[in-house]
Parts: sequence; C-alpha cells; structure tokens
Amino acid sequence: MKIIVSIKQVPDTSGKVAVNPDGTLNRASMQTITNPDDMNALEAALKLKDETGCKVVVVTMGPPPAAGMLREALAMGADEAVLVSAREFGGSDTYATSQILAAAVNRIGVDNDDIVMCGRQAIDGDTAQVGPQMAEKLHLPQITYAAEIQKDGNTVTVKRMLEDGYMTIKTNTPCLITCIKELNTPRYMSVSGVFEAYSKPLTTFDYEALKDDPLIDATTIGLKGSPTNIFKSFTPPQKGAGVMLEGADKTTCEKLAGILAAKHII
Repeated sequence: MKIIVSIKQVPDTSGKVAVNPDGTLNRASMQTITNPDDMNALEAALKLKDETGCKVVVVTMGPPPAAGMLREALAMGADEAVLVSAREFGGSDTYATSQILAAAVNRIGVDNDDIVMCGRQAIDGDTAQVGPQMAEKLHLPQITYAAEIQKDGNTVTVKRMLEDGYMTIKTNTPCLITCIKELNTPRYMSVSGVFEAYSKPLTTFDYEALKDDPLIDATTIGLKGSPTNIFKSFTPPQKGAGVMLEGADKTTCEKLAGILAAKHII
C-alpha cells in the first residue's frame, strides 16, 4: 500500500503578491510556503504510515526550487518525492494542472489499495478544483472535505465536514481524498528526519517523462492549453484605519447611526 500526496508551493500571502503582465503570479519575487491544506493531507498520510507501515510519496508541480519543499516533506517522514517540472507546464490553470498531475500519478502507479490525497484548496487560487479534477481524470472515486479518515483493508471511511453538519462516506480503494485543516495538526520536521531527507529518492518528471501519457497534449497543458482567462490580477489595497467611538450614551449612538446612514449601510 502507498499514499500519494499532492502538495503545492504557494506564495506567502502575508507579504506582497507580485503579478506578471500576463496575469500570472510572479512567484520568483515572492517568499513561498507549503500550501497549508496540503500539510494536513501529508500529516494524514503520515499517520496512516505510522499505523500501517505504508509508503508515502509526495508529488508537486513547480519550478526547480520547489525541490526544497519536497525535501521538507521527506524530513517530516515521507519516503519518496517527485518533482514535476518543465517549461511546457508553466502557466497552467487548474484544468491543465490536473492533467499534468494525473499523468504524474499514472507514472508513479496506483494499485488497488492505494490512496491519493490532496489539500482541499490552495491559498493562491482558492478554487478547490485540482483534487476533484485529478480524481475524474484518474477515474477514481473521490471524497472531499475530509475531517476524519479511517482505513480498514481495502475500504476507507471518511467523515466530511459540511456547512451545517457532517456526512460519513465509505468507499473502496483506490480513491482520492481532499483534506481540510480541521483534520489534524501537521507534525514538525525532526533533526534526524532532516538528515535522512537527503538520502531519500527525489525524482524529476519533465515533459519527456510524461509526454506519452494520453493526458499530456500540447493543447491541454501550460498557459496555451489553459481555458481560464484572467481578466485582471492585482494586490488589494490596504484597509484604512477604523473610527473608534467611545461611550454608551445617546449622543454616541446618534453619531454612530449618522455615520452608518452616510455610508448607506442603514
């Protein structure tokens, strides 16, 4: 049994977000982190590894520096890492990204008792589309918004978080699961894990390695193969300072009502 975890290197949105003229993110000029929801997916995989002794393989699509993020995942306890990187893949939207990642998963191989895990969504796009799209292209059953995961033999039982409650779903493996932050608390890297990370395999899949997969086509990958058109991307302006009103008397209430009325809020 193995668990393939798709993770993504994303801009640290606590800083300034830079945008290229074509509307894509200028990732080279920004600090990066591992997407938070993907960390929950990795932790879920590592917990199953602790319980069952399965193999955990992490995969990401990105530029060569994303290998550093994969080393961190190996230091946390993953067994193998795969970097999917090529100029042909640059500028891919969610549709094209899912094409490429699904092809990479096909190259890794999915057996009958395997699981593919992803974070619910990435903080740079917030679409929550790549995981479900990968499941469709891999022809796997999918369960999204996982808040609890239990594996028993070749079945997986998942407790899904909904807006107004929970839903429990049971499915056979192989399957794809997307994870949310309420699922767990990701572990830290250990000192021994950092040393071991550099002796674990890290493989790169370029265009040549994946081009024979039916999902890889020049018309459905990269910027030219992305059906999403970005009209405009920009950094939202900083919010101005708020107005503080002190007191709980009638005069203060009337002043507050006047401000709200002037802004057409009431």
